[in-house]
Amino acid sequence: MPDDVASSAPAAPHDERPADRLPRGRHGLSREEVVRSQRKRIIRGMAAAMADDGYVGTSVTAILKRAGVSRQTFYEQFASKEECFAATYAWAAETVLEHTVRAAGDASGDDGHDPIDRMLAFYLRGLAAAPEFARVLLIETYAAGPDALESRIALQRRFATQIGDVLGASTADDRFACEALVGAVSSLVTARLALGDTAGLLALQEPLAALARREAAAFGGGA
Repeated sequence: MPDDVASSAPAAPHDERPADRLPRGRHGLSREEVVRSQRKRIIRGMAAAMADDGYVGTSVTAILKRAGVSRQTFYEQFASKEECFAATYAWAAETVLEHTVRAAGDASGDDGHDPIDRMLAFYLRGLAAAPEFARVLLIETYAAGPDALESRIALQRRFATQIGDVLGASTADDRFACEALVGAVSSLVTARLALGDTAGLLALQEPLAALARREAAAFGGGA
């Protein structure tokens, strides 16, 4: 992976920025700002708790301890652990998709990087930098029930569409090839995440980009 691509990868989405922490004592924050801060802390708390104990083993109490909020605050935001997971998944998915799509767009300039290289670099480094949220996206959905699996499938379809746009997919066969490529990416990434193999995760970038370019070479019925 080129060094300048690697160094421009997004910060871990779970990093808590100063603006996300509520100041101690009296403050001039609006109710909306307080609620937003609490919601982020709960979402991060759930991701951190699941990283240790998985979805099934994570209780609301464990989430509260990680988030540093009261039970009342939790239930003001979410009706259940399941609803909290859905919000955590949606937040992580949008963050990852936003960064990868932006990375492909940024590569349209004169920096010399292929869009698919840049897209995969951001995606893989983003997952490696935020393993708790990577597990939310790719592992814990299997334990969280059918709604979570539907969300995972929907995300994969969106990712396939974005890759198709980058690679120039124009036919039904092209779009199916993009779906198959995303399925391969998901399977390979999930295996390395499950093993905690960060180096192996990052090493996928070059072979996956090469695979994508080979697929794209045959788009439109080409050889």
